[in-house]
Amino acid sequence: MQRWKQYGGLAALFAAFLAAGFWGFTATGGALPWAKRSAQTLQRGVQQSGGALVDLGRGIVVAGPIRKGGMMLEFGGLVVLLIVFGIGLYVYADRYGGFEDGERSAR
Repeated sequence: MQRWKQYGGLAALFAAFLAAGFWGFTATGGALPWAKRSAQTLQRGVQQSGGALVDLGRGIVVAGPIRKGGMMLEFGGLVVLLIVFGIGLYVYADRYGGFEDGERSAR
């Protein structure tokens, strides 16, 4: 396939998705409804002054639906899983070490 056909196809695909996104944005009213909701939420939060996320006296604040829905065990399990995964990636990257100069193929 010729390079101009590849770039032309990519540009046409990008233009189609850009047009679809713009149509969806204008069909739903644009950013105005979201901006109003965001402003109301921020104003409500400033008035209520929720406090810090980490407070040594009360621990880490967890979202209400998670805490009230009885999903703390699942939330804790997910946090532990992500921590173990992160440590595993760190150990893997430390042991792997990457390519040496002689191992790379010249292109």
